[in-house]
Amino acid sequence: MVEEAAPADVAVVEEAVAEEAPAVEPTVDKGDVAWMLTSTLLVLLMTVPGLALFYGGMVRSKNVLSVLIQVITVFSLLGILWVVYGYSYAFEGGNAFIGTADKLFLKGVTGDSLAATFTDGVMLPEYVFIVFQLTFAGITGALIVGAFAERVKFAAVLLFSVIWFTFGYLPIAHMVWGGGGYLLDKGALDFAGGTVVHINAGVAGLVGSYFVGKRLGYGVSALKPHNVTLTFVGASLLWVGWFGFNAGSNLEATSGAALAFLNTMLATAAAILAWALVEKIVKGKASALGVASGAVAGLVGITPACGSVGPFGAIAVGVAAGVICVWGVNGLKKLLGADDSLDVFGVHGIGGIVGALLTGVFTAPSLGGTGGEDFSIAHQVGIQALGVGVTIVWIGIVSVVGFLIAKLVFGLRVSEDAEREGLDITSHGESAYEA
Repeated sequence: MVEEAAPADVAVVEEAVAEEAPAVEPTVDKGDVAWMLTSTLLVLLMTVPGLALFYGGMVRSKNVLSVLIQVITVFSLLGILWVVYGYSYAFEGGNAFIGTADKLFLKGVTGDSLAATFTDGVMLPEYVFIVFQLTFAGITGALIVGAFAERVKFAAVLLFSVIWFTFGYLPIAHMVWGGGGYLLDKGALDFAGGTVVHINAGVAGLVGSYFVGKRLGYGVSALKPHNVTLTFVGASLLWVGWFGFNAGSNLEATSGAALAFLNTMLATAAAILAWALVEKIVKGKASALGVASGAVAGLVGITPACGSVGPFGAIAVGVAAGVICVWGVNGLKKLLGADDSLDVFGVHGIGGIVGALLTGVFTAPSLGGTGGEDFSIAHQVGIQALGVGVTIVWIGIVSVVGFLIAKLVFGLRVSEDAEREGLDITSHGESAYEA
């Protein structure tokens, strides 16, 4: 009979094994670096020109330049703030709700600094991770401006963006993605930003549309898009850029990126078809603006789920997002009574909620997802709902405070005369189309 080892003997054996086991040396794969830099560039493409053109085409011709300027300026402002303090508070240590000041102004970050990916021992240069995450913060702020386009003061937009970024975006990003983050530790799944980006932007935009008020003539006369072609081009660029947004969030050029890539393709296609079908049934015709909006709804819906659901789960998420967001920009919008100019809440807020909750369903291995054997749909949907709820409440409160401060400092809305003439001339001294 073999004698059992005494506890002391076991400790000695374990130490010996530990000494013999080779340490895992961090490695940087040039292919991963190239993929992540390309993904970062694709996310920039989503914002400028993608989002700028998508929004620009939907406003009236007298306001198109104002929207383009707001998108590119907010993105740029948040990019600077990201390297000053945003990255540190989002990703550097801290508690369950916020990071630390240890990397303010990127203190201690050099060309040799590394950031972990999802595979043990495989690392990225930290600069790559910083700039990739910078684009996420920038586009989230840029998304918000569509909710109160055509009547808001430019200075108020910038001041609100700083407040929202500091007290809204950074805590949510840390809770969802940062080490020790509250929602991350709870097990919330958000692969590429359903809560951090889309629900966040949708809620902030909805609050802003209430504070800024309705456009002159809203509900009385038709406030039609001035150039649907621009909007369609913008939506197409968003679709292309979104592959960097979603597949790039895998942080490595592996099969995980390929799954997110495929899911992004399928969900978007499904949402376009679903939106067009609903429009055909309800209105008798499928519109270009509708299919462009359907594409964005599908992209939003699959964002939190793209890395954990299977291809057919992605199709289901896309269909659900397409159908429900049609209601979001029509029926729900009327119920809320808000002039959300470019349907930021109806598409990004509602699409983000749909995607976040369905992530908890279609991640199940029985439905083709990547969840473990003990995966429980009911439990995971509950965790996803917690993430949705925390984001809505947190961003709602921060947005109210942010708009109140901006109103006190600058006022939120341009004069009626300025609004009638158009923000291009009155706020920026330019005109997009010369007579």
